[in-house]
This record gives sequence, C-alpha cells and structure tokens, in this order.
Amino acid sequence: MAREISIVTEAELRGLVSLNGELVEVIERGFAALAQGKVIMPPILSMELLAANGEVDVKTAYIEGFDGFAIKVSPGFFDNPKLGLPSLSGLMVLMSAKTGQVQAVFLDNGYLTDLRTAAAGAVAAKHLAPEHVRVAGVIGTGVQARLQMQAAYLARPFERLLVYGRDMQKAARCAADLSEALGIDCEMITDAADLVAQSQLVVTTTPARMPVLKAEWLHEGLHITAMGADQTGKNEIDPRALALADLYVADRASQVDVSGELEAALAAGAWPLGTQPVELGDVITGKAAGRQSEADITICDLTGTGAQDTAIATYVAQVMGDIGTKIRS
Repeated sequence: MAREISIVTEAELRGLVSLNGELVEVIERGFAALAQGKVIMPPILSMELLAANGEVDVKTAYIEGFDGFAIKVSPGFFDNPKLGLPSLSGLMVLMSAKTGQVQAVFLDNGYLTDLRTAAAGAVAAKHLAPEHVRVAGVIGTGVQARLQMQAAYLARPFERLLVYGRDMQKAARCAADLSEALGIDCEMITDAADLVAQSQLVVTTTPARMPVLKAEWLHEGLHITAMGADQTGKNEIDPRALALADLYVADRASQVDVSGELEAALAAGAWPLGTQPVELGDVITGKAAGRQSEADITICDLTGTGAQDTAIATYVAQVMGDIGTKIRS
C-alpha cells in the first residue's frame, strides 16, 4: 500500500507561511538547539558548476525532539534570468525522524530558504544590533535585500533605510518596494561608504567574491550581518574587519572558515589560526557574551545551516496540520 505524502507547491507554501515574529522564534530555537548539542548536522554538500555559472548545495540536520528532519537541495544558476528563469530553485524533503519515511515534499523553489535566511538575520539583529537603530542600510538589491530588511525591522524597528547596489535602477526599485512594505522613508544611495557611515545596522546580501564593505568604514555602534558568502570563494566583508570588530559571530563556526567570511580572513592572515568565532546559538543561550555596549562593533556571518531548514520544514508541517491542509499522494 502506497504511503500518502504531502506534495506542496510554492504557491501553496506562500499561502501557508510568511515572514513574521513566530517564524523568527522558530529559527531562533533552531540556533539554540545547535548550541545545546541537540543537533546532528553534517557538513554542507556543495557543488560548483562553472560551465553553467551555477552551484548546488545540499543541507540537512536532525534536531532532538523534532518529529521530522529536512533534506534541502538548493540550486543557484545565475545566468537563468537571461533565459527568463529565476536564479534560484530547489525543494525540501521532510522525513520522519522515527522511520525515515518521506512525509512531505515542499516544492518551494527556494521560498522556504529565503524565509529562514531572512529570519536568521532577524535573530542576529535581535541579539547583536544596538538597542536603538535609527538608520539601517542594505547592500544588495535582490530578494534577500528586501526580506532581510523586513526581518531586521521586526527585531529593530528603524526610522530610515538606505539601499545601495551596483545597478542604481535596481537599487531605486528595491528602496521603493521596501518603503511600501515597511511604511518608512527608504532611499537609494550612490555611495556604499556613506550608507555604512549613516547606519547602525547594515546587511550585505550579495554574491560578491570581492569585499563590498571595507574595514575602514567600521564605526562605533555598528552591527553588520553578512549573509551572501555561503560558498567557497565568496567574500563580502573586508577580511581585516573581522579582527577589528569587538565581536565576530558565526551561525556555525565549522562552516564560516570554508564558506563564509572567515575563509577570506584566514587566507589573508587577518584572523589568528585556531581561533574559533563565537556562534550565534551560544549568544542566544547565554553561553557566550553578545554586544556589551551601544558603542560595540559587531559582525554576524550567516552561511545557512541544515538546522534552519529542519526548523522551517517542521514548522510548515505543523501549520499544515493546524489548518487541515489536504494531503495529495
């Protein structure tokens, strides 16, 4: 007898779950579980396809006490827009933690990844940004630029938002979209250094392989969340900045030295060998100190974890159960 499996499309998922405070708490609990040793999480399986200007990442994790665990396949093919296709696609498979049987397939095309990544940014802002943020800035103009700032606003409601991108037209559109979404003053800015100088909270959301934020731009009372360096060779933050900051925090220390900002810092000799950064989960649970004063400079490096994927996948399954979503086999 064939077992019934929930198959949920992107359109259906968009009707089930969105970026809100409840989702941020779900992702926060995933980070806390990591810090408490309640997670089995293998290294990311990553494959680069240079001939197609593409990459594929596979992430998974088991979280103690959860009924299921997710396996997420996330392709990024960056020439796709020339073909009229989105750059990102993919899916998540939710499996039973007791039997290993498939419970659901979420054909999200990266939607759930986008949400959980943005929610992680909100968690970073909640625990590391200054208590009072008047001006925020984002470097990048894509989907994550929009979602990250909506998420950051949940944690630190700011009065004004600055947007910088290499393409000024895209930056202007991003600013307009965020102004409408947040109901605050959002504007495009032509100088990234000026954006950082005016901001207390900055998020970098680019696929850059050369720094888009320089060490000399750091100033008192600044928090930076860098989420673009999620694969070997990517680098958004000047390597010198990590050591100059009062606190450098990683979502997973064992990932950032091979696929995060720490990789470039180690290669440049700007970070002492053998020194592990603090993990975000340790700050959340109080095992490590976070921001000590409003004047501190803090940096959080988000590479994405399988624990986040399992957290959001099981949350979606819970929402489906709560509203009685029909199962299709």
